[in-house]
Amino acid sequence: MNSPRTIKYESSLGDVLKKIIDEKKSRLLVTQNGKINGLVSEKDLGLFLLTDNSERKLDEIPLSEIFKKLISVDEKTELHQCAQYMLKNGIGSLIITVNNEVTGILTKTDLVRYFTKTYHDKKIVGEYMSPYYAWQYFDTPLYKVVLKMIDEKISRVILRNHEETPVGIVTFRDLFNMTLRLGRQEDVLDNTDPIISVIFPRKGFISESGFGGSTKINEIMSKNIISVNYDDDLANTGKLLLDKGINGAGVLSGHGNIIGIISKTDIVKALAFLK
Repeated sequence: MNSPRTIKYESSLGDVLKKIIDEKKSRLLVTQNGKINGLVSEKDLGLFLLTDNSERKLDEIPLSEIFKKLISVDEKTELHQCAQYMLKNGIGSLIITVNNEVTGILTKTDLVRYFTKTYHDKKIVGEYMSPYYAWQYFDTPLYKVVLKMIDEKISRVILRNHEETPVGIVTFRDLFNMTLRLGRQEDVLDNTDPIISVIFPRKGFISESGFGGSTKINEIMSKNIISVNYDDDLANTGKLLLDKGINGAGVLSGHGNIIGIISKTDIVKALAFLK
């Protein structure tokens, strides 16, 4: 487990976004009156920012609207049980307690790191990859990609050109950077009608007439898709995810086509049923 990174309950979503981006963390523990009482994750933050319809700036939205209560386990809990708890509750971290006092946080990343050190040459990628992956064409308007992420509650979309070749990927982190840049402004001009139309930046993500409609997804996508092979060692793949600081990678067939995604969650699934 790791010492927890924290943020105060009284903070704004602007503060949360900046801290997550600056410190490259996917979750923060929330403290109130000196005690840890909740957690805010990157994915929850992304879904909130992209669906909230209020016209508030990021600094005007309190953290209290999004943080979640904690799920905790005792420090003596076995790691495969921790993995099962995460999967059952659809969460990416657990709070570790000793005598009912919070002493740390255990994340999917920690479990993946343990797996890479303990289960070398035990499992292959193909056994645990997700065969489905969300994709869109690289010239799709931004708003359509964002709506897909919201509807399917996913945090990444693979982008293809019209020859069906994968050319990039877009994640919540890409949208966060854009949100942080735009969300502190008073307004953003609607490119389709600059004379009369002014929209709030975050609403623009899912607006066909705002920058969500005028921006193509290839303008903000990451062009480097990290990939592994179907029969690669799962532990080595986990190390690759950790080394690259990413949550998932494309899985290639013997012909070099992407046939699925392997993520940290998939590796946690492997650990959940290994003893």
